[in-house]
Amino acid sequence: MDTEIESAMVDRQPLIDIAVESWRFAKIFAKVLTKLDAGEAGRYANQLRYFQKRLDESLQVAGLRLVNLEGQDYDLGMAASALNIGDYGTDEQLYVEQMVEPILMGADGVVKAGTMLLASRSRT
Repeated sequence: MDTEIESAMVDRQPLIDIAVESWRFAKIFAKVLTKLDAGEAGRYANQLRYFQKRLDESLQVAGLRLVNLEGQDYDLGMAASALNIGDYGTDEQLYVEQMVEPILMGADGVVKAGTMLLASRSRT
């Protein structure tokens, strides 16, 4: 690997790490919002949307974007590893039930692969 490319990756690694942790925190925060009364939840939901918008804008400046595959049909070629793929047969129609870590994409493709949990459409 070219030393210039290696240097760029090292320089971006803290941004990559904070982006993934921010995404995780936002998901947890969204779950907490469901426990609040409607009036209070609305105010905090607006703050969460603003935070997510700022995160996306900051990543865009760096040429990065987060990808969440929740709800999509599972495809073996997805840039995420399925933690529970062994729980299902080859004939089951699967979908991404939950992203544990998002995929991080850059201008040249996948920067960091994601992690996901699958569920069967035929079992629901």
